Amino acid sequence: MDRIARVIVEHSRPILGVTALISLMAALMLFRMDFNPDIAAVVLEGNEQGETFKALQAEYATTDPINVVATATSGTFNEPEAAAALVELRDLLAGTDGVAQVASLVPEANPLTGRPITPEVVRTLPAGAVEALLAQNPLADLLLDETATNTLVLVTPADDGLSVARALDDLTAPEGVELTLSGNPMVFATVLDVLSFVLLFIPPLVVVLLIGTFYATIGDRRLSALAIFPAIIGSLWTFGLIFGLGRQVDIVTVIVPIFVIVMGSADGLHFVTHFQGEAEANPDPVARVSSALSHVGVPMILTTISTAAGFLSLLATDVQPIQQLGLFAAIGISFAGFISFFSLPALISRLTIEPHHHNAVLGPRVTAGLKRLVRTRRPALVLGVGLLVFSAIFVPRLEVDSDQLFFFKDDDPVRLAFAKTEELFGGATPLAGEFAYDPATGMDGLAEVQDASEVLEAQPGVREVFSVADLATSSPELTEGVLAEQVALPLGDLVSDDGLRFVLFPGVFDSDDLQGWLDVVEGDERINVLTGMPVVWDEIARLVLRAQLVSLAVAFALVAVMLFAAYRRVRETLVSLVPIALTVLVLLGFIAASGIQLNLLTAVISSIVIGVGIDYAIHYVAAIDHARREGDGYVLRAIDRAGRPIVANALGIAIALSALWLSPLRIHAQVSMIMWVAMTVAASSALLLIPALLPRQGVHDDR
Repeated sequence: MDRIARVIVEHSRPILGVTALISLMAALMLFRMDFNPDIAAVVLEGNEQGETFKALQAEYATTDPINVVATATSGTFNEPEAAAALVELRDLLAGTDGVAQVASLVPEANPLTGRPITPEVVRTLPAGAVEALLAQNPLADLLLDETATNTLVLVTPADDGLSVARALDDLTAPEGVELTLSGNPMVFATVLDVLSFVLLFIPPLVVVLLIGTFYATIGDRRLSALAIFPAIIGSLWTFGLIFGLGRQVDIVTVIVPIFVIVMGSADGLHFVTHFQGEAEANPDPVARVSSALSHVGVPMILTTISTAAGFLSLLATDVQPIQQLGLFAAIGISFAGFISFFSLPALISRLTIEPHHHNAVLGPRVTAGLKRLVRTRRPALVLGVGLLVFSAIFVPRLEVDSDQLFFFKDDDPVRLAFAKTEELFGGATPLAGEFAYDPATGMDGLAEVQDASEVLEAQPGVREVFSVADLATSSPELTEGVLAEQVALPLGDLVSDDGLRFVLFPGVFDSDDLQGWLDVVEGDERINVLTGMPVVWDEIARLVLRAQLVSLAVAFALVAVMLFAAYRRVRETLVSLVPIALTVLVLLGFIAASGIQLNLLTAVISSIVIGVGIDYAIHYVAAIDHARREGDGYVLRAIDRAGRPIVANALGIAIALSALWLSPLRIHAQVSMIMWVAMTVAASSALLLIPALLPRQGVHDDR
């Protein structure tokens, strides 16, 4: 490493110049920052059910509606005053920019006279006439609850559902009516605000917490900041690359810079800690850099590869947002590793570094405590057995969370709006499908369609299925007009060249009910397809479970191969893998025990932890190998070298990710809890179990 160190120190100015130039280019790319709040688009790509859903929407030129639940504050909608307020609401919604259609309980014109229905007209009607008018609407059973105090208005955006959702959220309801908004476009509008908040405010807080934690163990403010310098620049380069490629930030990739900052800081921390230790003995900057790289250079390379491998293992999954998270996080970690190896030594070699760390609060106590614990195998045995028992109890209870609103907290307005819509009208996200139908058969062909519709309605959890066939008996003329595509219904296009679109309104249902519906569709030739976001999320749940298994296997394989290639010895490889294997088991047990369960984000954390947690074993084993050359007591001397940075990094990641609790999204708080457990277990098991698996002379210091 002497030659590399000399090149870095002697060419520090050009190295820092290139680093600054790339950073400037990356910063300029931030002006191209763009967000993708469309969670549906994120999860629809790359899976069969998602493609089916998109194909059906394209065939019938439909988009996700916004569900507006109007609640009469006095009286019922069968009374003139409340009905008139509903007409005012209908007109307000229809007049909003970007709205294509409004499906309301009150039609725009009287079906008998053809005269427009205005608020003034409704107020002049007697109560019985209002009820009769509403009953003429073929969608009355779907849009009005049993008490007649709540009605569902379906608003279909033309193109930009996000803008329409924002406009409706600011809409002032007519007097006498309260509004509750739900549907995917409302979710997207909320998520866009969250993405902006998370990206702009959480990373700076993460940096502050990380520096504070490092300072508690290093005792030097400047070195604490320098330790995360590579990770911050690596995060900047990563986002510069993302926006330079024209990619958008979504609900999953928004956490990439946070991952890069907290997990990419490990190498910088180990380097500056060792550099600080050499500052007193080696005044020559070349000698300091050379010594630091000799001790931690190879482990830095290995940990960069292992952490990147943990993220890259996510590419083996079938879920596109998980793949994208893995790819860009791995790139960011690689950037941070490169900067730690070249730019950080170039920068620190030009500074005057104090050798002492008398301000360190945790550092000396950590090393002293670890030395006491490793002198016997008893603490390692208690820790290992305890963690194994915990895992054995809770890992079998691990389940997949198929809730499509898993990212929202229980008291979030979006979740509450969905819950109210589901309680009153059987689901804020109806399903859609297609019946097989030959237009040449005309009205006669609707009998088969109606029979198939009744089969679906007989299934558990199905409230009602609506299609053109439901109008055949009550409104034959209207039905013929719809079949001839001369009359448009508020629910959008319902007829194609080879089928009829239907809308399935669910009641209370679970995953088993949903699978039963799909089984009926598969076995009935009269039904071409049943799809929708509930179906897509159910598919995502299965893919998430598969992603968990595949990414874990791939991550373990990649890390094992890398360790064996580096050590060329089976024992060191297996010893390094034991702590992280135990950590993953405990992590999965905690996810089950805490009730978090597996979802789109938590399912991949264990694979990430493999790549991050193995870093501790790598640096620890490297320190032990170096110390072994000086005789017995090598584990104790390794703790002096590697103990502080390992504990500091584990605490730094856990404490820094506590900033995620400020996020309005529940999944970010869940990630914080999971990483607290993962980092604590990974560091403690590495520091205690590895010495327990080595010969006892490693902890016997006779000097």
